Amino acid sequence: MSRTNNALLRLDWWLIAFIIPLVVMSVLTMTSFGEVGNASLAIRQGIWLLISFTGMVVLSSIKLDFLRQSKVLLIVYGIGLAMLIGLIFFGSTINGSTSWYSFGAFSFQPSDTLKLIVILILAKYLARRHVEIKAIKHVFITALYVLIPFLLIFIQPDFGSAAILLAIWLGMILVSGISKKHIVILVAVAGIIGAGLWVGVFEDYQKNRIISFLNPLSDTQGTGYNAYQSTIAVGSGQLWGKGVGYGTQSRLHFLPEYETDFIFAAVAEEWGFIGSLIVVFLLLGIIVRILILGSRMNSNFELLFAVGLAVYFLSHAIINIGMNIGLLPVTGVTLPFLSYGGSHLLIEFAGLGILMSFARNTRNVHSETKTEIFLR
Repeated sequence: MSRTNNALLRLDWWLIAFIIPLVVMSVLTMTSFGEVGNASLAIRQGIWLLISFTGMVVLSSIKLDFLRQSKVLLIVYGIGLAMLIGLIFFGSTINGSTSWYSFGAFSFQPSDTLKLIVILILAKYLARRHVEIKAIKHVFITALYVLIPFLLIFIQPDFGSAAILLAIWLGMILVSGISKKHIVILVAVAGIIGAGLWVGVFEDYQKNRIISFLNPLSDTQGTGYNAYQSTIAVGSGQLWGKGVGYGTQSRLHFLPEYETDFIFAAVAEEWGFIGSLIVVFLLLGIIVRILILGSRMNSNFELLFAVGLAVYFLSHAIINIGMNIGLLPVTGVTLPFLSYGGSHLLIEFAGLGILMSFARNTRNVHSETKTEIFLR
């Protein structure tokens, strides 16, 4: 019992303080969503939250030095890729995307795990090469680590998770000291290739599909129907919302995937503009706190991990909220701590558990042991 108490006391309670209101809003909002099987979504979500929180406590209470070993990370990375490849043969197709392994009532999405693995392996690679990091070869090597899982996720197709992998890579190399000139060149080349495909390769019907994907509200009766219903839900909440359990868009099933992809719209309808602002504030609080903890770490590896984790949460929040208000394409990205599901909750809390473990084992050392990569 004392060990459990010590583990709880060593948690970062600033992070917990930001997370608790989010998970409470999640469970309360899901009380009006009905049941899956013989259990309500709220009860299922509560169970997943309890399991995920317990996992975070366990990870935060142990030393995770083995995560610094290149051999271990490469093995884990290989296992992650194998899980993605396995989806081609054994994956379950849900909403047109073969992104899941299904085991009866339980489903598992490997792309969530790969995001955390990529953060760890990029942190290790970039931290070991901080002296020579400005060489352009490191842009391509780190890009290769991301490109393989990116392609495997993209063909599922899961465009949202693929985009988040790119965001993690870009965010981490931007603060690692890699030459900004090389990054600009890489982005310019990608832009030229894209423009060439648009002008000389894509047919009119392919262009129309891309336009509809980028601007879903351009076809509200077709491919943009989901985004259109989402914007209605967000707007109908007005300032204070309709009240928990009174969201007509979700209760009457006009709003699709209201418990996962469009949870922000469901929350906005029931909790209003004020509730939406609270959600954004709490998510930003989590991201800022992660960066604060990272700035106190002993080494570049730990700092880069914190940066990658912050980008992970930030990109999830931006993409999910953006598609819920009709500003970004609908890509099936969950909103941290609010969307229903086990896979993403386990990874979110696991990432925070790893971060807290690093923070707990941080000692006050001479400043020369850590290069200030944020200032490069």
